[in-house]
Amino acid sequence: MHTPSLTKAVRRELLVRSEVTESPHRFGGIEFRLGRRELGHLHGDHMADLPFPRRIRDELVAAGRAQPHHVLPDSGWVTRSVRGPEDVDAIVALFRLSYERAVASRSRTAEGAAA
Repeated sequence: MHTPSLTKAVRRELLVRSEVTESPHRFGGIEFRLGRRELGHLHGDHMADLPFPRRIRDELVAAGRAQPHHVLPDSGWVTRSVRGPEDVDAIVALFRLSYERAVASRSRTAEGAAA
């Protein structure tokens, strides 16, 4: 079975969104950011790492949607590897969640500054 390109799928999801940028990641691969906040990064087409608060990370791991980060397992970061097409869709969903959380955080910050 053909596995779609993870990089293409994530780009298709994120780069159409306002203010999301792509750049080389300091440890290799590419990262996606909303402003200064990293949404996550890809290690080629075989693995993604995404930052979340520890509570969300624990929920994602418990639900089987991600694994603890491959280098920093006690952090809020998660890792998801690609073994088949369903993993690409799952990683895109994780990037969508990361983006939505970043936008919500940005809105709360803007509301607090206006108050």
